[in-house]
Amino acid sequence: MPEAAPLPPSRTAHFSLARSQAWLAGAYLLALLAAVATALALPGRDPIWVALAADLVATAVVFAFSVALDNSSMYDPFWSVAPIPVVLYWAMAPGGEQAVPSRQGLAVLLVVFWGLRLTANQMSRWHGLADEDFRYVDIRRKTGRLYWPASLFGLHLFPTAWVFLALLPVWASVNGPGRPLGWLDAVGFLVAAAAIAIETAADLQLRRFMSSRRERGATLDTGVWGWCRHPNYLGEIGFWWGLWILGFAARPGWWWSAVGPLAITLLFAFASIPMKDRRMLENHPEYADRMKRTSALLPMPRRR
Repeated sequence: MPEAAPLPPSRTAHFSLARSQAWLAGAYLLALLAAVATALALPGRDPIWVALAADLVATAVVFAFSVALDNSSMYDPFWSVAPIPVVLYWAMAPGGEQAVPSRQGLAVLLVVFWGLRLTANQMSRWHGLADEDFRYVDIRRKTGRLYWPASLFGLHLFPTAWVFLALLPVWASVNGPGRPLGWLDAVGFLVAAAAIAIETAADLQLRRFMSSRRERGATLDTGVWGWCRHPNYLGEIGFWWGLWILGFAARPGWWWSAVGPLAITLLFAFASIPMKDRRMLENHPEYADRMKRTSALLPMPRRR
């Protein structure tokens, strides 16, 4: 099969990291201001729909910067940044004073800590607008002139909708009356907190391994990376299920909001993991052995 033609250099290929960070900060500040303006323009409306409208407007602003700077990686921090103002807004919206304060505090604390940690980790690995996520580069090659419509729906709006669905259980925790705090709340908090701990350990161990490995083809298979091939994805999925348990503990009638964490689970299981495994195989042929011996997501004993 002939090799794909190389893509022309991005117009931001010469950007320094500092300049890239300035553009990123400006884009997200404008996105926040646009979201606030949207919320103020919808007084008296249901806070869930107001938050969704503001979320979509902010996504559109970030997309405009992605097009202008010719790099869809402008959107990457949105996954972990956007949930923080959404949850804070829901907690302060009318009805927030009726929520059980301790449960509300736990839910807000989890989302804020998760978002700040994940964003900080991502920014520590970001090389600036001179680089673009390999997945986006592949999509750019496959779609050609239709790349930006594909980016709008597949790389911007789709993840925004997915994360918003996963946030719906948090509404039940932070707004409106709920059942008294009980053992199920403890389970939800422990699941979410343990998931954050797994993600944190996975990120730290991977960073340490990448900075110290001697063989370029070596892959990490110790620590939490010995449990499964993608412990960072395991932690991400567990976090959203922990939030759902908290929401269910508050208002069992919101059981249907499990569609959110279920959507996140399917996204990682059938999109992110296969894509990452293919990428690893392309760069590390010996990774095929790890795929045979180690579970993709669930911690299981290694197969011989």
